Amino acid sequence: MKRFLFLLLIGLCCIWTSAYAADENKQEHEIYRDLETFANVLTLIQQYHVDEIDSNKVITGAINGMLGSLDPHSAYMTPEDFKDLEEETSGSFTGIGIEISIRDGVPTTVAPIEGTPADRQGIKSGDQIVRINNELTKTMTLTEAVKKLRGAKGTPVTITVYRQEWKEPREFTLIREAIPLVSVRYTELEPGFSYIRISNFQATTTKDLRNGLKNLKKKHRLLGMILDLRNNPGGLLDQAVKVADLFLDKGVIVSTKGRNKEEQMVFEAHPGDGYGDFPMVVLVNGGSASGSEIVAGALRDHKRAVIMGTTTFGKGSVQTILPLPDGAGLRLTTAKYYTPSGESIQATGIKPDIVVHQTSQDDTAAPSPPAKTAKTIREKDLPRHLENDRSGKKQSENTDEAGDNSGEEELQQMGDIHQVAKRMEQDNQLRAAFETLKGLARVSGVRQ
Repeated sequence: MKRFLFLLLIGLCCIWTSAYAADENKQEHEIYRDLETFANVLTLIQQYHVDEIDSNKVITGAINGMLGSLDPHSAYMTPEDFKDLEEETSGSFTGIGIEISIRDGVPTTVAPIEGTPADRQGIKSGDQIVRINNELTKTMTLTEAVKKLRGAKGTPVTITVYRQEWKEPREFTLIREAIPLVSVRYTELEPGFSYIRISNFQATTTKDLRNGLKNLKKKHRLLGMILDLRNNPGGLLDQAVKVADLFLDKGVIVSTKGRNKEEQMVFEAHPGDGYGDFPMVVLVNGGSASGSEIVAGALRDHKRAVIMGTTTFGKGSVQTILPLPDGAGLRLTTAKYYTPSGESIQATGIKPDIVVHQTSQDDTAAPSPPAKTAKTIREKDLPRHLENDRSGKKQSENTDEAGDNSGEEELQQMGDIHQVAKRMEQDNQLRAAFETLKGLARVSGVRQ
C-alpha cells in the first residue's frame, strides 16, 4: 500500500510538473508570437508610412505605451530623465515647481511646490494643463510633459490651464527657476509650541528635521508640535520612514507587499530619539501623497498624533527605479504599502481624525457669487490606478466624499515661514490645529 501511494505521489508530481511546464511553454509561445507581431508592425511602418520613421522614437513610444497600460506611476526614463530624477531627489531641479499626474489623458496638478513660480502664480491642485507652449498635452506621456515644463533657468514657459470653476482656460507664462527643494521649515507659534512644515521627502529631510527639532528645543521645552504635510507629494520612502521613526519608540511604521520576496518588507521604529513625549497634530489634505501618507498613517495608528484636515491623495504603492544598461531606467510599481494596522490606503487615502475643510478668507476682495468648486485630484481618479485589496468596513465607515469634492482645501500661500503666526488669520486649518494642540497639552498636563 505504501509503495502504491508513493508511486501515485510520484505520478501526480510528474503530471503537475508536466502541466506547469506546458503552461510555461504556452506563455513563452504567446510572448514570442506577440513579439513577432510587434516586429511585423514595425517593419510595415518603416516601409509604408508617409514619412521616414525614426525607429528609436517609435520603439520608445511602444515602451511608454506598454508601461502606461500598467498603472499611472510606472514609466520609462531616458538617460536624461534618469539624470533629472537623481537631481530632484538630491534636492533641486530647474522648472516651474509642480507635481503632476496624468488624468483623463491630460497632465493634472497634484500639488504646487511651496514658494515656486507655479505656487506664486496661483496654480492649484486639480488644475489641468491643456497646453504647454501652445502644444496640446492630450497625447503627451507624463515624462514628456515634465520634460517640456522643465528647462534652462530664466527661460519662459507658457501653460494653458483649465480649472473647473472657470468658464474658459487661462494662460500663465512662468519663468523657470532652480527649484531648491527645501523640504523642512520650522518656527515657534508660541513659546514651546512649534510648527514644522515638510514639503517633500528628499535625501536630506531627516537630517534637516533633526536640526530643526534641536534648534526649537534649545529655545524652549517642546510642549506641542504641528507637523504640516499638506500638499506634500511624497518622495523617498526611506526618508518618510525615518521621519516617522523620530516620533515613535517602537512598533511597525509601514510594511510593503509585492510579488517578489524582496518586496516583502517591514519597517519598525527604534527607541531613543526623545521626541515622543509631547502632543502632536498632523495637518493633511488632498495633496498629501505617498510618503506623507506613510508618516500620517503611522502616527495615527500608534495614537501618537491627531490627524486633521481632509482626506489624503491615496497613493499606497511603491515605485522601484530599475536602471537599464544604456543609462535609461524604469520607474516600476513593485509593491503596495500598509499602515501599522494592516490597512492599505491605496485609492482611499488617510481619513483625518478631525475633518477641517480649508476656507478662503480674503477681506480685500469684493463679494461675488459662489463658484462651482473644483474637484481635487486623488489616486482613485487616475486611470488604471491599482485597486485597494483591503477595502472593508473600517474604511467605508469613514468615507469623506464631501472632502473629496471640495476645492477649498489647498494650502494658503504662506510666504516666509517666520510669518506663519500672522498667516493663521487666513489659514483656518492651521488655526484649528493650534487650538487643538493647546487643548491636548492642557489635557496631558505637559506644561507641568
